[in-house]
Amino acid sequence: MELTSKKVLLLAAIAAVLIFAATVWLWPRLARNNAPAVLGRVGTLLATQLVMICALLLAVNDSFGFYASWADLFGTVQGQGVVVMQGNPSGGQQLQVLGRESVNVSGGSVPTIGGRIEKIQITGRHSHITSPAYMYLPPEYFKRQYSKRAFPTAVVLTGYPGTSEHLITGLKYPVVAHRLASSGAAQPTILVMLRPTVAPPRDTECVDIPGGPQTETFFTKDLPAAIATHYRVGHHARNWGIIGDSTGGYCALKLAMRNPQTFGAAASLSGYYKAPIDPTTGSLFGGSAQLARENNLMWRLAHLPHPPVSLLVTSSKHGERNYNSTLAFIKAATPPTQTASILLSTGGHNFNTWAREVPPALQWLCSRLSDR
Repeated sequence: MELTSKKVLLLAAIAAVLIFAATVWLWPRLARNNAPAVLGRVGTLLATQLVMICALLLAVNDSFGFYASWADLFGTVQGQGVVVMQGNPSGGQQLQVLGRESVNVSGGSVPTIGGRIEKIQITGRHSHITSPAYMYLPPEYFKRQYSKRAFPTAVVLTGYPGTSEHLITGLKYPVVAHRLASSGAAQPTILVMLRPTVAPPRDTECVDIPGGPQTETFFTKDLPAAIATHYRVGHHARNWGIIGDSTGGYCALKLAMRNPQTFGAAASLSGYYKAPIDPTTGSLFGGSAQLARENNLMWRLAHLPHPPVSLLVTSSKHGERNYNSTLAFIKAATPPTQTASILLSTGGHNFNTWAREVPPALQWLCSRLSDR
């Protein structure tokens, strides 16, 4: 059974209850002072604590979506993130549909009412990266009167490590997008949902790493091209936006600022403005100080022409570490870069805060995109 399976969580909870009950039942029988009784007490306490901690950690992972599978948890997926194509990579299939599911709204089983979610796999011709993703197709996509229409598209990114499934079940992007469009608050928009960790377990911070994964190329060239081979989407920057939280927020801002020819708008929920260097990232810039500066968003605003993109940033006065840097970013960004913000009085760096920000941020992003 998969790590994120509800059966695993249920079995862990049942095991915790049973072992706790067994400990209570056995404790009087282990009250003696001989060695077997002492070892028995130690063993039952350790077993009880271990199974309860496991159940708690599984519940936390189910809520926050840190790891998608057992292999992801134990770091054994290194060979599955980056695929080196043999021969001519352009001869491979760029996009495969792996499965379909309905949207969790009233009438969601009917595509013309609820839209549809498709699980896909994208293979990059330039980056040679293969990554899974989820597509949300709005109800209009399946209606006859829209059959010739190219839809605006938003890439939605998790944080690190994150799971793309949690964008659906936790932050509920498809449900929010459906509700916004149904109420007339936003135009129908396709969502491409995935995590920025396309070369797991390494945190690439959406950088084209010298001698390593070409993550920026994957998101700015391969992903739009692959989506366009299978879905009715626009081909211009005004048709494409990008949004993410935490690491995904930094990626969203950076990818739009560095590639205004690909993304016309970006929204960053609790994102930061400079890539960290730690054991999860390794050396991102291959010792190049210039490459490091070019991926520092405040340095870009201070030393390079400002790109013609629309950017939304969010933070909280109490609970977020990026509050002052967000204010500095807003002040530094000048036309032709357009900025907007969501500044909460309080809210931590967590999914509860992002769930409050997703509806207005997604509405803002959709309003910046064009279907022409």
